Amino acid sequence: MANSTTNQILLIASQLLGESLAIQLADKDLELEVFTKADELTKHPSLVIWSLDSLEALPAIQIELQRLQRHWQPAPVLLVLPAQVRISAPELLQLECPGLLQAPDLKTLKEAISTLINGGRVVRLKDPATSVAFPKQMPMGLGQWLLISALQQINNDLHRLNVLLNKKKNRSPFTVQYLKGRRRELTSAKAFVLWLWGPLKEESPFQVFTRTSNLVSDQGIQRLVLNGYNTNITLRERNAKGVWLAIKERMKKHFQQDLRNATGNILAIESLNAPRRRELLLEILNQLDQVIKSLRDKNNLDKPLKQSWSELQLEIRQQALRRISGNYLQIPKGADMNPVAEQLLELTELEQIDDEIPASERMLEPLLLNKPVLIEGQLLPSDDPRALIHLEVFISNWLIRTAEIISAEVLGACGEWPELRRYMLNPSLISTRELERFRNQLNSQARWQNLVQRPIRLYESKRLLYRIIQGKIEPLTITEPRDEELRQLGWWQQQVALLIEARDALAPQIQSVVKHLGDLMVVLLTQVLGRAIGLVGRGIAQGMGRSLGRG
Repeated sequence: MANSTTNQILLIASQLLGESLAIQLADKDLELEVFTKADELTKHPSLVIWSLDSLEALPAIQIELQRLQRHWQPAPVLLVLPAQVRISAPELLQLECPGLLQAPDLKTLKEAISTLINGGRVVRLKDPATSVAFPKQMPMGLGQWLLISALQQINNDLHRLNVLLNKKKNRSPFTVQYLKGRRRELTSAKAFVLWLWGPLKEESPFQVFTRTSNLVSDQGIQRLVLNGYNTNITLRERNAKGVWLAIKERMKKHFQQDLRNATGNILAIESLNAPRRRELLLEILNQLDQVIKSLRDKNNLDKPLKQSWSELQLEIRQQALRRISGNYLQIPKGADMNPVAEQLLELTELEQIDDEIPASERMLEPLLLNKPVLIEGQLLPSDDPRALIHLEVFISNWLIRTAEIISAEVLGACGEWPELRRYMLNPSLISTRELERFRNQLNSQARWQNLVQRPIRLYESKRLLYRIIQGKIEPLTITEPRDEELRQLGWWQQQVALLIEARDALAPQIQSVVKHLGDLMVVLLTQVLGRAIGLVGRGIAQGMGRSLGRG
């Protein structure tokens, strides 16, 4: 008779694989009993494992999976996939299976079983080895050809520059700055080409696992590569608390290394030296963790979440600034020794508002109130892997933009307090000239974004987010209604939006003119000039024939 505390597992697999796995999974420490036939069970199973040899017809798999989940409820189902599949990860995530493993080893499989039996969730999907085949297209017109050729050339040059910038050994600071400037020029040229000839059809911003070619912008791609898996998600609890713990641990792993700027813009956080930069990001994450715990303990808010959050954000920034300053550190300021933390709090203004940070409710309500997340017209529970990735993007954007506000204020304080530069800033910015140059570049970039780029994004209903992927800060553009913000723009910004509207109205006519000019050139070259050259050649040949005949 089986022990009542023993977890029984039903394994659905081919006979040979099922018998082999049953022997390997039988673990006295985990108190597991594995059965390959349902009639051998002595009680309701704790887990159902379904191992597939191939994965071709996804609808059929989905129907059978739903049948299994209904029949063996409340036991979770673990779906084990083969190493090679022709179905993309976004499609696989639509199976909504508590456990989803692709070609796991025995250790990974046992860890997943333990997590699922204890009420968690596990997803491990590898990067598909097969490349994406591009559909056949109609013959290109002149405008499309110019667009594609220009983007290919710019992308090739950007790739070469990134390779050179990643190899900084024995490279002078002047060369590095020149390469960065050239990269900014190419990025601006790419944006101008897309603005002139585009827009291209964009990928859905949260279909984050698909591959694209170099031609299409990779702003819709997010690869979360950990331990050989592109999608590596483990939830100990399938609720809001478990989702936040998983996101927090993933973010901590990102911050253990020094992040590289791959946004194409200058970031204020780059001015801080590496220890201060990591310390700042980790402290903001830690403060956010404390705030979420505090709000959750208050039995979900005595006052509206938006009001509570606006008050708590200032406290988060102040505490993060205290952390990187040192509570007891004193350094000279003129002739006197001054506490760094207190002086910085007096010199900085941390109440700034970044308009590119989405509404706090979208980030906090799923983590505090366990509310569903709206993604592409679907309401998904917060423990769904797609919802978790969605929330992680918003949290990483908030972390980076909060760090940007603090870093910009620290940079300004260092202009007034020279002794602070050695403690806070990169060695290259200790010089007054280099510091002021960096600040001027930041201010010019901020003005350009505020006066030109932001009105364009608002008119196009787009929002620019920052996310962290494989040690890099990368941009991500999502589409959402922003009409209310568009109506609140100043006069100059509204003119920029009107200019874009005029461009959209005139673009079809300009493209039509270019197309007809191209067609006209083809007619002139082939029908007129070609025939004329043929007639001249024929006349010359006939004249030469007569001369030879007379001779």
